[in-house]
Amino acid sequence: MVVRVGLTGGIGSGKSTVLQILAQLGAAVIDADAISRATTAAGGAAIPAIAQRFGSDFIGPDGALDRARMREHAYADPQARRDLEQIIHPLVGAQSARQVEAALAAGVPCIVFDIPLLVESGRWRAQVDQVLVVDCSEATQVQRVVARSALEPEAVRAIMAAQATRAQRLAAADIVICNDGISLEELRHMVVQAAHGFGL
Repeated sequence: MVVRVGLTGGIGSGKSTVLQILAQLGAAVIDADAISRATTAAGGAAIPAIAQRFGSDFIGPDGALDRARMREHAYADPQARRDLEQIIHPLVGAQSARQVEAALAAGVPCIVFDIPLLVESGRWRAQVDQVLVVDCSEATQVQRVVARSALEPEAVRAIMAAQATRAQRLAAADIVICNDGISLEELRHMVVQAAHGFGL
């Protein structure tokens, strides 16, 4: 019996680190973000439809989606964000399904779906057995993202405001890993403990 785990957490929560640890422990990882980025890279499956809907101004000289421009436009215009999601989500779903088939064929005990918008989408809950939320305070989120990127604190807070709230994520969780004020080794220990329950 394969355990399907939905992994989510706000920007700067440390979700990617938790995902890496789970992969090291033997989980098959379905990274919706990575698949999404591939669809909007040069030659990606979403590029023709994005150019048709939003115009060639949103495609960079390299043939990839101009992510900064689209992010600004999509945050300012909820309909634009919905339109973009309607283009990308089916493509991500199809590629995810192919990766799941490959994981099942390989006989892995656990498949982890990295789903940044698990709570927001509403459709994922029924597709996973457990929801694992990586949590930290909002102040920590801002601090981490500012430290690793060129974004200003206000820009980080705007991204956070467009995501599910911390309370909404915690309400959807079966398991919570609190990644606040702890070392990488302590985080790894908590992930290993959770992974035992996933057959890893």
